[in-house]
Amino acid sequence: MKFTLSWLKDHLDTAASLDEIVETLTRIGLEVEGVEDKAKSLAPYKVAYVISAEQHPNADRLRVCMVDTGEGAPIQVVCGAPNARTGMKSVFAPPGTYIPGKNITLGVGTIRGVESKGMLCSAAELEISDDHDGIIDLPADAPVGEAYAAYAKLDDPVIEINLTPNRPDCTSIYGIARDLAAAGLGTLKAEPIAPIRGTGPTPVSVTLDFSADDRKLCPFFGLRLVRGIKNGPSPDWMQRRLLAIGLRPINALVDITNYLTFDRGRPLHVFDARKVKGHLTVRRAKEGEEVLALDGRTYKLDSANVVIADDNGVESIGGIMGGEHSGCDENTTDVLIESALWDPLNIAQTGRKLGIITDARYRFERGVDPAFTLPGLDLATHMVLQLCGGEACEAMVAGQAPDPRRTITFPWSEVPRLSGLDVKPAEARQILEKLGFQVEGEGDAVSVVPPSWRPDIEGKADLVEEVIRIAGLDRIAPQPLPRLEAAVAKPILTLIQKRTILARRALAVRGLVEAVTWSFIGKGEAELFGGGDGSLALANPIAADLSDMRPSLLPGLLKAAQRNADRGFGDVALFEIGQTFASDAPEGQAVKAAAVRRGTARAEGIGRHWNGGATSVDVFDAKADAMALLSALGIPAGGLQVVPGGPSWFHPGRSGTLQFGPKNIVGVFGEIHPKILKALDLKGPLAAFELNLNVLPPPKAKATKMKAKLTLPDFQPISRDFAFVVGRDVAAGDIVKSAQAAERQLITGVNVFDIYEGPGIDGDKKSVAIAVTLQPTEKTLTDSEIEAISAKIIAEVGKKTGAVLRS
Repeated sequence: MKFTLSWLKDHLDTAASLDEIVETLTRIGLEVEGVEDKAKSLAPYKVAYVISAEQHPNADRLRVCMVDTGEGAPIQVVCGAPNARTGMKSVFAPPGTYIPGKNITLGVGTIRGVESKGMLCSAAELEISDDHDGIIDLPADAPVGEAYAAYAKLDDPVIEINLTPNRPDCTSIYGIARDLAAAGLGTLKAEPIAPIRGTGPTPVSVTLDFSADDRKLCPFFGLRLVRGIKNGPSPDWMQRRLLAIGLRPINALVDITNYLTFDRGRPLHVFDARKVKGHLTVRRAKEGEEVLALDGRTYKLDSANVVIADDNGVESIGGIMGGEHSGCDENTTDVLIESALWDPLNIAQTGRKLGIITDARYRFERGVDPAFTLPGLDLATHMVLQLCGGEACEAMVAGQAPDPRRTITFPWSEVPRLSGLDVKPAEARQILEKLGFQVEGEGDAVSVVPPSWRPDIEGKADLVEEVIRIAGLDRIAPQPLPRLEAAVAKPILTLIQKRTILARRALAVRGLVEAVTWSFIGKGEAELFGGGDGSLALANPIAADLSDMRPSLLPGLLKAAQRNADRGFGDVALFEIGQTFASDAPEGQAVKAAAVRRGTARAEGIGRHWNGGATSVDVFDAKADAMALLSALGIPAGGLQVVPGGPSWFHPGRSGTLQFGPKNIVGVFGEIHPKILKALDLKGPLAAFELNLNVLPPPKAKATKMKAKLTLPDFQPISRDFAFVVGRDVAAGDIVKSAQAAERQLITGVNVFDIYEGPGIDGDKKSVAIAVTLQPTEKTLTDSEIEAISAKIIAEVGKKTGAVLRS
């Protein structure tokens, strides 16, 4: 929200300085984002008279000018502007001046052998317009030596504030002045608006064509005909103010509506009455209707949009933008001025759906003052009659303005109770009354009626906020912090928060890049990954393909990997940690960690290398990532089971399930199923894993009794290889666990290094070779002791799996 200082003072009688106004605005909750004071930035620039302009002796396109700046002897300036001439008046910048349009600071220079001690400036160089064809040509009566900003009336500071959505009253400069007056920075100029007494009824009627449930879409509509007007440029003072806040002056009628939108927070619209056919109807748009709007774009409408229509069709998108067909131009002689109320929610939905952002939409979707609908129409009519002439008719009214009156019982004790600020009831009453509240009653509690322009005031806490923001938060006395007893601080992070942090670090260390994807996906995608339940469908999705809460992190990661591949980055490794949704109940939500590797994005390295060809990712890369994450989270692997196979979105023969027993499945990994690749239009290879951080076993509450090994072993480890023949249905992991159980004190590692099926082995069997590492702790093992341990390994594996040692 922008406004100029002089515009503010139209409504606020104050002697406060600009700095005091800016400080007070921020203090009362209207945060100032910036102040543009051209009087300061343009201070060095003066009105100057060109005494002579002679041809440069060494350059055809340059002139040597002698310039009178009103401060003593003439100054020599070399100028290249084609319009520089003897006898003209222009704008002079002395050496040391910063030129914003060129981003330079002037100095005394020599141009083609002729000294130049300043510059005659164009409007583009001062950044006051785009005109750079020549230097500024001022009228003959411009006073030499006067500051150019003051002469051109550019010395009006522009203030920009940042409004919160709950302050529609301060979308007007009048409302801002009211707040400043309440804060003690002057007196509000609350001049009444005289009603217009027309010469006859407005001949155009308005029908609000809504069902009983839809009357809120436009509950109140005012319309007035003004005949015999003369439309032309608006006055200079109005144009300057509109330009200062970033609006382009168009013509008097349009400029009046724009002016009142900012001045009083009351958007209006003017129709060229001769272009309107028949009477007006306010209704829902019909499916497929179109309107060519004032921005030159054609909008296709549906029944969710509210429009103003005549016999020709749609003439305006209600509360947002008018139509081009009935717009006003220099030939307009009769106008219909419209002032109406619109439903804030419908305005917001229509504006968002059509992609239209206007100053009218900005105000209507926050809520305009319903009580100012007809006074706003009268004020606009006064300005039209003053600036364009004409004769006004009586206003035609349809519907009824809603009564926002509500009474709040307010004990004065609520102010110190909620804020800690000691404000006397008399001061609090004065603040509320200056803000427009009606305070009735005496004693410890009063009845407060919020004004019609404050729809955000709903209860006692809102009234306390109004009192303390005007009284000043700086009046709250500082209090010392409570003294803390010396003690070890209790942990503030939950277990799942700690695991989330550790998981991010662990996966990043493995070369995976974190991604953040949508928490909602398409219904078809959700069904592919075990979701799609109706309870997880969004009531108001932002897009058709983002309709359901995600049951898994993998759809978003897989599509992200494919988007990278489509742009030439096929070897990507991504991970995400976030929430998934199995149901709409709190217990149906889970925090999961997932990762996807594509192409050759293996942990060992990506892409081709001189010492060998590139190897694509596979199920073992996904398993390695999952196991590394479990290790980083401190999850003991002793009870972890790796079961072949996984959910339907993984390849059945190249996937696995991680579980601590059949009822506690903690994760899955594998290569993505070809049917999923086809359904999502993905190109492999793609390997992924997903762990549920919520169901991982918690750490032990008590410290372990085992002492940490702080030193390296004194004895050399020993490795022995064993090859077992087992049934093809026996998992290699079972052989590993059996071998580990044979001698837990000495066996520190068991690894599978070969699996063989083929000649020499029965068709229903396979050979699994393992390497067992023995680590002595007290003495070097003898051959007989090693043989005894080997025999125990063979016996234990045979007992548990039915394996025999391969001959």
